[in-house]
Amino acid sequence: MEYKRITIADVKSSDEVRALIDMQSKYLEILGYTEHGLRHVSYVCKTTANILRETGADDRLIELGEIAGWLHDVGNALSRTRHGLTGGTLSYGVLVRIGMDPAEAAHIANAIANHEEETGIAGDALSAALILADKSDAHRSRINKRNYDEFDIHDRVNMSIKKNYLVVDRDKDVIRLVIIMDSTSAPMEYLQIYLERMVMCETAATRLGYTFELVINGVLINHHKRSRGKYTLGSNEGVLSQD
Repeated sequence: MEYKRITIADVKSSDEVRALIDMQSKYLEILGYTEHGLRHVSYVCKTTANILRETGADDRLIELGEIAGWLHDVGNALSRTRHGLTGGTLSYGVLVRIGMDPAEAAHIANAIANHEEETGIAGDALSAALILADKSDAHRSRINKRNYDEFDIHDRVNMSIKKNYLVVDRDKDVIRLVIIMDSTSAPMEYLQIYLERMVMCETAATRLGYTFELVINGVLINHHKRSRGKYTLGSNEGVLSQD
């Protein structure tokens, strides 16, 4: 059987995909979560592709990364619990129905099923890039200003982040997440939420042959031996930023 080369444009135009993303966004807003709709999936789509591109992936794997990023949270349309596993199952079915080679659909489904820290493992470059992209998305633009709750740590932490960017520094073999926070929250609160996710990012970066660094307000939070050279904040190598 001959299969189509499914592109990110094909996925974005799918009625099934649009319905799932609309539902995931509405459901998580009702539950009081930060934004998980088009803004978040657009960021993860672009960032996954950028990581793969900067770490030397071929064009088709980069395109699969875009698709995985766009679909990665569709499991939330059914339930927040184990949404990575549910999302992998849903995504495989949608992709095969629109004509994708089942082997490629299974590859994407595996990455999606493994992007959450409770059950996920970065088994290859695609899943590693997706993990890094998803976990790097903390920013005040994810807050629903109408429902902002200063007593909710997730709202407070995201509101405090006025800029973030993820750098693939090929010269130093480092993938660096830089977070700039104001006094609305503090690095300790960020770590209360994100510590397990940042540990997952360390493992994911290793899968790509890189070291992961987390820098908050100019301070290197984790400590790993760098391959060579001196650490410099603000490298423009492979940057995706939010401000």
